[in-house]
Order: sequence, then C-alpha cells, then structure tokens
Amino acid sequence: MTLKDATPGMTVKIESLEHSSLKQRLMSMGLIKGTTVKILPSAPLGDPMAISIRSYNLSLRLADAEKIQVSAL
Repeated sequence: MTLKDATPGMTVKIESLEHSSLKQRLMSMGLIKGTTVKILPSAPLGDPMAISIRSYNLSLRLADAEKIQVSAL
C-alpha cells in the first residue's frame, strides 16, 4: 500500500521510498524506513494530505505520497 492510500486516523510504518527527485528531501524530513506516521485529516479535496511524523505535522502532495510504500500498524 502507498501513503496515498492511507486514510485519516490510520497509523502506518514506512517500508520504502521510490526513487524520485524529492527522495533526499523527504528523507531529510524524517520519512525513512521504519518511521511511524499518523494520517491526519486533510484538505477538503484530499490534496495535499497531512501527516504527523516524529514531532511535527507535514503536508504532502498526493503525487509524492504515492511514491512512499507503507504497511498498516
């Protein structure tokens, strides 16, 4: 499953990130393998989505969230 497929309220664990131009930037923001992420309620149309990671909240475009593989906890 990808991060894009997760619904608000779910807690997921990052399994991998696909290669993209943003991979290094996402990893520097804490989106690394094994990190737990909580999906927050997002914009009315769903894009961007909001997540809680470590000690902060982050907004991600759905196109970027689609490149992050996760597993449900």
